[in-house]
Amino acid sequence: MLTNKRNVWLSRFAFFTVFSTLSLISLGGVVTSTESGMTVPDWPNSYGYNMFLFPISLWQGGIFYEHSHRLLGSFVGLLTIVLAVWSQISPKVDTITRRMAWIAIPLVIFQGILGGLRVELVKDWIGIFHAVVAQCYLVYLAIIAFRISAKSRTSSPDLSAKAVSRVSAMATFLSIAVLLQLTLGATMRHQHQGLAVPDFPAAYGKVWPDTSPASMAEINEIRSFNDQPEVSTFHVWVHMGHRFFAYFILLAGTFCVFLGISKKWFDRMNLSKIYPIVWCCLLWSQGLLGVVTVLKNKPADIATLHVIVGAFTLVSVSLLAYFSTLTLTLCQKDALTSQDTIPQTHRDKQEATISTAA
Repeated sequence: MLTNKRNVWLSRFAFFTVFSTLSLISLGGVVTSTESGMTVPDWPNSYGYNMFLFPISLWQGGIFYEHSHRLLGSFVGLLTIVLAVWSQISPKVDTITRRMAWIAIPLVIFQGILGGLRVELVKDWIGIFHAVVAQCYLVYLAIIAFRISAKSRTSSPDLSAKAVSRVSAMATFLSIAVLLQLTLGATMRHQHQGLAVPDFPAAYGKVWPDTSPASMAEINEIRSFNDQPEVSTFHVWVHMGHRFFAYFILLAGTFCVFLGISKKWFDRMNLSKIYPIVWCCLLWSQGLLGVVTVLKNKPADIATLHVIVGAFTLVSVSLLAYFSTLTLTLCQKDALTSQDTIPQTHRDKQEATISTAA
């Protein structure tokens, strides 16, 4: 399945690239949480200066966060190029992993262009797309790092194809669900309406707020009195969708982990149950951070931590999905190989019996 002989330094570099990308996403969370997104209004220059020659004396306030985000993005692009070249020249990396590393280069360039277009065109939807692509790119790099660091896997009689299949399906489902939830979160952040519903657990005193024109006019009148920006029906619906989908993911994720442990699916695929338990704790931590973000009126540090834990939650469950899918492929390959060695006809069985007797 994987034929890599582990290259320790390349593996460390690959995970450093993943960590740097996670840091980039975190810094992007700081930019949106502090409303610093357009403090540097031009791109690829910064106030007319070359991006890399922008005077440090001008790195003040929101400019510091926004410009640092740009520089870290360039650094991640450089790391991606080095990772591709290093993977290519390393004899211990398989062909598929090398190709994946090269594909990462146009992906990171595309991501950088999206960030630039967000500045030049001043379009919120580009910022949302930029944030979602960043999460997908992080997962992609994590898979590359996993492939580089993973040793060859061989068949084991302890492996259960049924258990692996169940874990693969659950992890894939949860990966998609978490990505959709992060997309809703990005929509709220980049439209600067993360607090479209400022109370919890109620929503303007109800389970689901009334969004009729008369009710929205009343809500915006109250928000204006409290120095809060005006919101639309769409903003409220996105916020409530993000909130209720979080309830669903928390329950679904907890149920899947509990089911996998009770049915010993993780044990039967030679995976420590500590991994899904830690992921479940991450999931609940993410939910708690979301609650605190609302109750504390979206402080920048808590909101940013909410972004970081969300990204880490997505990466960890996506790696579980990828690992279980690879393991399932191995089980299916072994099953086919076993079937090829079993006599299929009555005549084959007789010949096999005679040969054995002889």
